[in-house]
Amino acid sequence: MFSKRYLLSWIYLGIAVVGGILPTLANIEFMNLYGPQFDIQKFIYLANINPAAQSLSRDLFIGASAVTIWIINEARKLKMSNMWIVFSSFLIAFAFATPLFLCLRERRLIEIENDSLN
Repeated sequence: MFSKRYLLSWIYLGIAVVGGILPTLANIEFMNLYGPQFDIQKFIYLANINPAAQSLSRDLFIGASAVTIWIINEARKLKMSNMWIVFSSFLIAFAFATPLFLCLRERRLIEIENDSLN
């Protein structure tokens, strides 16, 4: 049977792919404009260059911090394995790591439901 959880896990995976591609393209453009080495100080400066950029940067920082704490607690609660994959994917983008975690979480919930039925 094709469950809603299974479909949802694929939707999250699709969002993760887009969340990995779009920020990576922007980072490549940044490196093309400001040099091949990724200048993190310049990146942070530009991310805070005006009030709109500051708002987005601060919003992302606070939201990502809260979601990261939730991911750690949720992964422990569900006894999820291979979480290093999710945490290392934060190096790509928060927009990649979070939907990847949500995909893996749905798959884990499917496992738990199937185990309880057997």
